[in-house]
Amino acid sequence: MAATTAQSKKLNLNELNLKEHVISINRVTKVVKGGKNLSFAALVVVGDPAAKVVGFGTGKAREVPSAIKKGIEAAKRNVREVHVLEHSIQHAVLGRFGSGQVLLKPAPAGTGVIAGGPVRAVMQAAGVPNVVTKSIGSHNPHNVIRATMAALDLLRDRTQMSDLRGVTMDKLNG
Repeated sequence: MAATTAQSKKLNLNELNLKEHVISINRVTKVVKGGKNLSFAALVVVGDPAAKVVGFGTGKAREVPSAIKKGIEAAKRNVREVHVLEHSIQHAVLGRFGSGQVLLKPAPAGTGVIAGGPVRAVMQAAGVPNVVTKSIGSHNPHNVIRATMAALDLLRDRTQMSDLRGVTMDKLNG
């Protein structure tokens, strides 16, 4: 349900200052009758830290630069907004995809992004200044990124929480 609400609002990509992070590049071979066909698969994360938006995508091509370009285009189509406070995330959340799990916990100001590999790239692209993360299970970059995005989709805004609980914002703050 969170994914539908996040994707229902169209973001104007022309107004965003998207930065790209290449997470991984795999050399892929396909064995055919005449030999082996070599191609490359790229996993890319794009995001605008100021606008708190992030997306990921994959691209495959015969050369690395064109695979990265295709991955960036796919990531731009998959951009979504993230609910982040001024200094951290609202609450702890566990995202799952396949056998990969990613735990995101809020951190006090000045902590920075405590994360490894693909999770760090997603958190920095999303503009989360302080967060503590733990990657559990699969270390496959695709699964880790999808689990991280699932965790970010589970984050709620204060107004959404007050609506879900049926209380006013004053009682939610106290």
